[in-house]
Amino acid sequence: MTGSLRDVFAGLQERLSAELSASRAALAHPVARGDASESNWLAMLNAHLPLRYQAGRGVVIDSAGARSHAIDLVIYDRQYTPLLYNRDDQRIIPAEAVYAVFEVKQHISSDHVRYAGEKAASVRVLRRTSTSIVHAGGRFEPREPFRVLAGILAFGSTWKPPLGKKFQAALSGLTEDQQLDLGCVVNVGAFQARYGDDGLPTLQVSPPAAALAEFFLRLLARLQALGTAPAVDYRAYGATFGLGADLG
Repeated sequence: MTGSLRDVFAGLQERLSAELSASRAALAHPVARGDASESNWLAMLNAHLPLRYQAGRGVVIDSAGARSHAIDLVIYDRQYTPLLYNRDDQRIIPAEAVYAVFEVKQHISSDHVRYAGEKAASVRVLRRTSTSIVHAGGRFEPREPFRVLAGILAFGSTWKPPLGKKFQAALSGLTEDQQLDLGCVVNVGAFQARYGDDGLPTLQVSPPAAALAEFFLRLLARLQALGTAPAVDYRAYGATFGLGADLG
């Protein structure tokens, strides 16, 4: 029926596809195209994610000063975790705040899957602190940091079929830290990958018409399952400036 949830997502997907297509047609320089594509995805996610999450470009840093590669799209906690730098659409984000990272490309290929995996690994290897949280009834103990989600977002695919055996083979070549969990290729479908003990992925792939809907709903479910980002141990960050146990 008109106005159903299926219609709503179909309209969102049509709009996103048109915006990505317009950027590809209007901008000849690959960097400009890439920046425009990232902006399209960021705008879509920030318009629809719950307010506890925010999506942005940035670099992830840990309390020891180690940094990730530049990440096209980071989904991070904006409710409890501060940004360490936030100017000119660039951010330095504490590792504890990160829920998910995505590489944004015009199309997916073996090289782009591997590159997205390398970006994901540069975040997953960072040190993440955790400390207790005081609440009205007492104190929550520090929680074990969760595994950061990772994926790839694109307009199209170089493969035929686009998310078939060649795509699965590309995912199979990733290390554990590089594994991609989910993604969306607007014109061909969305995917979710679950990895066995052997590191080989089992794929769930959506039809093209449901690409954005299935990606977004899977993303929401995976974010919900992670719970709240761990509380930052500011003493670990303060040690960089000679502060420590006396901080606070």
